[in-house]
Amino acid sequence: MHIREYQEWLQAYDEARGWHRVSPSQTLVHVMEEVGEVARLVLTLEGYRDAPEDDAALRAHLQEELADAATFLFKIAYQYGLDMEAGLQGNMRKAEERYPVDQGREDMARYLERQRANLRWMEGGDPRTPEGRGGPP
Repeated sequence: MHIREYQEWLQAYDEARGWHRVSPSQTLVHVMEEVGEVARLVLTLEGYRDAPEDDAALRAHLQEELADAATFLFKIAYQYGLDMEAGLQGNMRKAEERYPVDQGREDMARYLERQRANLRWMEGGDPRTPEGRGGPP
């Protein structure tokens, strides 16, 4: 399936039910609701929250919620006459130009060091020193 095909199907699906008349701002609220559900599942998969399900079930649920969020984003796009396939192709070009591989790796190294510092602080150490003693990051 191509992205454009999905977007066209979604618009026809909504029009058949009269749902295409829901305002984009209300659709955006639905996006936010779905993203909240995605956040809850990610926190659970990372161990921040108790997991009532096994990882496979959580991942399947996450896939469903991500698709729900994407569906509402695609709806906003069709409501404004935007082609998401073209938008995503443009996004790919922009990302490649904006973040060369070497820069991305440098950024990731900085990110990982910051995460190590955060972990030292969470364990009661100083995030500024490898041996770790002191205050917040």
